[in-house]
Parts: sequence; structure tokens; C-alpha cells
Amino acid sequence: MPGTYHDPVLLQESVDALSIVADGTYVDATFGGGGHSKEILKRLGAKGRLIAFDRDDDAIQNKPDDERLVLVNHNFKYMKKFLRYHDAIPVDGIIADLGISSHQINEPARGFSTRFEAALDMRMNRETSLTAAEVVNTYDAAGLTRIFSSYGEIRNSRTLTETIVTARKKSAIETIDQLKSAIASCTDRGFENQYYAKVFQAIRIEVNDELGALKELLLQSPHLVRKGGRLVFIAYHSLEDRLIKNFVAKGKFEGELEKDLFGNTEGVPFHAVNKKPMEATEAEIAANPRARSAKLRIAERN
Repeated sequence: MPGTYHDPVLLQESVDALSIVADGTYVDATFGGGGHSKEILKRLGAKGRLIAFDRDDDAIQNKPDDERLVLVNHNFKYMKKFLRYHDAIPVDGIIADLGISSHQINEPARGFSTRFEAALDMRMNRETSLTAAEVVNTYDAAGLTRIFSSYGEIRNSRTLTETIVTARKKSAIETIDQLKSAIASCTDRGFENQYYAKVFQAIRIEVNDELGALKELLLQSPHLVRKGGRLVFIAYHSLEDRLIKNFVAKGKFEGELEKDLFGNTEGVPFHAVNKKPMEATEAEIAANPRARSAKLRIAERN
């Protein structure tokens, strides 16, 4: 599976951004195929440490035989708990390559891709109970409209919701093809696949609470990263990128930057290293189309 599980995006740029010191302690929040972790390990010395997280059991099979690496089979939102357990606070840097892996997309049974017929699943951790089918068949109209408009940024989210609610009254929508067939009338001719991709993204984010987990990680990060340490995040859609950008700039996800009576900023634990997000080169995009939407942000602990 190595080399095929997942092609890491912005590999050199993101690991360079960690400014790795040989005996440092680093965290790979999204281990996946292990691409970023393996590059970090190359740059660590014998006393360096890497703690990686991944909630997907499939990813654990990619763990290299390296005593400097601890791989935690849990959601990165529990990072503080596990770093404390491994006596690894503070760390010198955290890297996260958000979203789903190529393996998850290309494995038909996982139900992430619109390309294959399979059960509506979309769980990154298959031990959890909420599936895509449950979202589609049991959420009320308000809940469905919320996820389609917020997580998929779908312009006709109300119409989409009404169409699903009507269809599921006739019979449960349990497979990918059943969902695509049920909502086909909501798509624009020639742009069906783009529309389905947005719908699937919205459901996947809900099933895995991806934005909630990202918020948890960002809020924990000031308590985990040493002064001068780095956060390196690669996001693939505007919802993730906006959360990261706002947290780095303002120390929170919404509202204005707070200042004291003297004009000094308050509660902002990080500062941006790159004002604009770094993006993949045309050469990388040609080799790995997934890189097209990637935005890399780097922040340093104040």
C-alpha cells in the first residue's frame, strides 16, 4: 500500500514550515498514508519524537517500524489528553493535512466517493455510530438544510432538502446511487458531478464532525505548542481555511480582534508566518489533482 494509499500534498513545503530541530517533539495530526510523518522522521535525530494521530483503522497499517514514532488510533481532537499521557507537552510543532485521504476516496466500500456504488457510510472511524445513511434518512428538514448550506455551500439547499425528504418517504435512501438518483433533478446539466461532490462533502463533514474536531484542535494548540513552535495546516475548502485563518489572526473563530486600552492585541497566541496561504505548483497539481484546492497556512507561537 505504501505509495498508493495517499499522495501527500505540499510535502516539502509543509515539513519545511515546521523548522524541525533534530531533538524536537512533533505531532502529525493526520497520519493517513504516513507521507508527512516519514519526511519528518528523516529530519529528526535519534532523540527526536513524533506522535501521530489517525482515527481510521486502515491508516494504522502504514506505521513504519521506528521507535521514535508513537501512532495514536484516535481523533486528533483528543490530542491534549494523549500528549499529556505520553509526557510530550510542550511540542515543537503540529502539522495537519485535513480532509479525506486518497485511500478513503478510492475504497468503494467506505462510501466517500460518488464514483462507486456502495452503502452510504462515510465514517472515518468505523467504530462510531452515525453514518451518511442515517443523516440522509433521519435528519429533519432544518438539519439537512443546515448542513447543505453551511458545509456544502449549496445554493439550492432548501430545494435539495425537500427533494430528499420527499424521496425518503417512498423508500429509504441507503446507497450512493440511490442518493444520486433521488437528487438528480436538483443538479445543473453538465455539472452533475460537481454538485454531487458538494452534497457528499457536506454529509461527510457532518458524519465525522470535521469542523468541530478542527476547532477543538486549534483551541488546544496554545496549551500544546512551545513559544516559537509552529502550526502547519493544509486545508481543502473554505470552511476549514477560514477557521484556521481567524484563529491565527484573532485567537478565536468569530468576531473582531480584541485590543486593550493601549491598542495591544489580547488573547492571540499565534501569529501568521505567511500572510497569504501557500498553494501547490502547477506541476504538483498535474501530478496530483487533489492539490488544486490545497491552502497551506503557517503560524508561530507567540
